[in-house]
Amino acid sequence: MAHVPFEYGLYLAAVLFLIGLVGVLVRRNLIFVLASIEIMLNAAGLAFVVAGARWERPDGQVMFIFILSMAAAEVAVGLALALLYRRVFDTLDIDEASRMRG
Repeated sequence: MAHVPFEYGLYLAAVLFLIGLVGVLVRRNLIFVLASIEIMLNAAGLAFVVAGARWERPDGQVMFIFILSMAAAEVAVGLALALLYRRVFDTLDIDEASRMRG
């Protein structure tokens, strides 16, 4: 079985996290922002799995399962808010949130 170096896994996690961060900062569509947050969560999970594999401990996989369950909850709540946001403002542009009052 081939062995992937520890540094390569962390580099991949860092690149994925940066892609997600750029997506959150640059995009204006709510769906793309939610997808970018998912990429960032998966990058954090990958870093946990790589670190757990490095020290031959299952802790990283346990944390990844926790991150996946948190991401599923984020998707459910985020998409519900996106539907409500679309109904109220008739757009998914995040800049329209400045019109909210309350």
